[in-house]
Amino acid sequence: MYITNLEIIDYIMRRVWFFMIVASIIVLIFNSPEQVVNSMVISSTNAIDLLIKLLGIYAIWLGIIEILDKAGLSTALSSMLSPIIDWLFGDTDKETKNYIALNLSTNMLGLGNACTPMGIKAMQKLDQYNSSIRASHQMIMLMIINATSIQLLPTTVISLRATNGSLSPSDIILPSLIATAISTAVGVAGVKIMAKITKKKGKF
Repeated sequence: MYITNLEIIDYIMRRVWFFMIVASIIVLIFNSPEQVVNSMVISSTNAIDLLIKLLGIYAIWLGIIEILDKAGLSTALSSMLSPIIDWLFGDTDKETKNYIALNLSTNMLGLGNACTPMGIKAMQKLDQYNSSIRASHQMIMLMIINATSIQLLPTTVISLRATNGSLSPSDIILPSLIATAISTAVGVAGVKIMAKITKKKGKF
């Protein structure tokens, strides 16, 4: 049975997270056994509290994105971003471009979790055209851009600052834009350089 790169990554990450959780519990048992249950309850409560805080803003943005997608936004974005997408990812089909365009645009708005479904679909499409068991340069590029994404409007960070009582939650916009622009430029340059090196060595 053929196993995709994404299934391999999923298999590895499941075990990495399981190991981290078990190791953390074991360390806590030895250091502060009386805090094990209490820490788990507090962490669960904090996680649910954060989920509720973010639920509203993500529901709104995901609803808007779905409406705009049905109205043809993905096609329009794909056409507008086509030169950039072609330079970053090479030749890809129209559907893959649509997913990448939506993924990039939502990431630029700081909606990290909201862009995940489009990112997964784009990665699956890129994996279909990858004949190697290793991740292709296009797949690596998508991962790097998602990790370093330029934040034109860091919506999630602004909402977290606002819900935690910040007097000027939007002050993060300019520093975030500068930092993410630099990180994205360095990440993209790194992938491009490594792609040329590995192609010359014939590893891909």
